[in-house]
Amino acid sequence: MCLAVFALDAHPRYRLVVAANRDEFHARPAAAARWWRARNGTLLLGGRDLEAGGAWLGVNAVGRWAFVTNVREPGRHNPQAPSRGEIVPRLLAAFADAVTTMRDALVDARACNGFNAVAGTLGDAAFGSNRQSDVVALTGGVHGVSNATLDTPWPKLVHARERLARFCALGADDPAPLWELLADRAMAPDSLLPRTGVTLDRERMLSAAFIVGPVYGTRASTLLTIDVGGRGWLAERSYDRDGVFTGEVAFEFHIGSDAIVVKAQPRPAVV
Repeated sequence: MCLAVFALDAHPRYRLVVAANRDEFHARPAAAARWWRARNGTLLLGGRDLEAGGAWLGVNAVGRWAFVTNVREPGRHNPQAPSRGEIVPRLLAAFADAVTTMRDALVDARACNGFNAVAGTLGDAAFGSNRQSDVVALTGGVHGVSNATLDTPWPKLVHARERLARFCALGADDPAPLWELLADRAMAPDSLLPRTGVTLDRERMLSAAFIVGPVYGTRASTLLTIDVGGRGWLAERSYDRDGVFTGEVAFEFHIGSDAIVVKAQPRPAVV
């Protein structure tokens, strides 16, 4: 994930709302969201990285949820580092409170390349990163994270968070505004661009919520909601290197239930 905004107890119907884009190299193979079992035995719902076997966002049947984003730090990438995709299954396998779970996961992931992680249950949530010293317990409200730390005011994160806050304030059920915020391809003006050590052209490209590029770009958009009755919904839309929609999957489930329902089978783009 490279952009994720989420609402904790900020919507009259939903305990949790997550809207997130996964930005990745197009050559890296991945599978669309589904229920699958990670290497540590955790059963989770989410997309799967087929190169290293991990996940970037997931939820399990008891309501634990987690996602990771990369930290943008040019020149500090170790190709031999352990996969960051193992962090999500590790967070979902835990039984402790969110802060303890995050601290334990960070101890085992110091050798990874830079990452941010957010994880929680329907009762608590926490933010952590292997590029900062401690874990942050998250309170109710709307938060976001991209490739810097929690709630860093990059233009795309500010705009996405504002749009999610409006969705929550209106008590909306229709997910269309959330898909729209994830599909926003507008680039920030140069005067507002962060300076992260990449070239200006790349900084411009990465400033959009939805990134289009021949080598690297937004591969998938994901929405996750869990309502006050414990009913969950996860939907994922996939895109090609030209930013063209290629398919969608959606799932309904109930926290604590063995019943897993596929709401919509994968569908191709409308031609």
